[in-house]
Amino acid sequence: MKAAMIVPGPQGGHLEIQEVPRPAAGAGQVVVQVMASGLNRGETYRVPEAKSGDPLKAGIEFAGIVSQVGPDVRNVREGDRVAGHGWGGQAEFVLAAARAVMPMPSTLSWAEAASVVNVFVTAHDALVTNGEFRAGQSVLVNAATGGIGLAAVQLAAALGASQVFATSRSAAKLARLREYGVTHGIDLSTQNAARAIVDATEGRGVDIVIDSVGGSVFESNVQSLAVRGRLIHLARMGGSAISQLDLAQLWLKRLKLIGVTFRTRSEEERLACIEACARDVLPLLQAGRIKLPIDRVFPLSELAQAHAYMETDQHFGKIVIAVGDSAAATGAR
Repeated sequence: MKAAMIVPGPQGGHLEIQEVPRPAAGAGQVVVQVMASGLNRGETYRVPEAKSGDPLKAGIEFAGIVSQVGPDVRNVREGDRVAGHGWGGQAEFVLAAARAVMPMPSTLSWAEAASVVNVFVTAHDALVTNGEFRAGQSVLVNAATGGIGLAAVQLAAALGASQVFATSRSAAKLARLREYGVTHGIDLSTQNAARAIVDATEGRGVDIVIDSVGGSVFESNVQSLAVRGRLIHLARMGGSAISQLDLAQLWLKRLKLIGVTFRTRSEEERLACIEACARDVLPLLQAGRIKLPIDRVFPLSELAQAHAYMETDQHFGKIVIAVGDSAAATGAR
């Protein structure tokens, strides 16, 4: 079968489409015939970081049809339409833990189904599990026009946030965010985010900040938080990993600063995050209350071009890789 692999090199890795053996399901596992795979920011970082060792599987999320079920699997059957989380999703077939896949509504195209799992699992873990979100609280989402940002915005709105703030450097993108639940868009090219939030909340600040930018906005994030606020840090798209913390703000506001990543989690922790997300997100998907926009679909043969396009930061929503037949590229169900 064809599979995208990251081939390490002394100066960083590169992507190749290779012929590899088709996987077989063991106990607690399924094999999925992949129709489409969502592309995520972390995957673009993984390629240049691969400087030695064996080739790595590409693609962390996928959507397709269950083609084989291993022993002791009860939650899915052969022929089921699913999306899942696990490396190797940019291949014609992928082996996954049965607990890492979830059923997908037939109302979603393959491209739409492929865009769901990684970003909503990440957003749910940040907002609900670590952020301890409750209906009526306010949320700020930085870099809100990417996949995780859009997932966090929609999840906050669907779960009853009183205010949803979003930042971007594009006024056009901010305008589009209104239809996904954003109540206050902040254009970082012309506005001071902390000042805008303090003004809009009558001096109170927000309860939760979901941040994927990093050091360049850290001080602003802290200033934007209300008493007992939670700052959930996911990534550092802004490049800087270093900032300063005013300990008086931390102390007086009784803040929680929480780092979130899947890199240091056990397999059991990863699967528990997927199951927690499915519990809250699947009903919203089935009701049509949340859905990510698809910016562009690339064929598997153009995976390197898809990575390059993501790095331009021009996209709004998800970039998807069509792996199966042409239906994935056309958006057919």
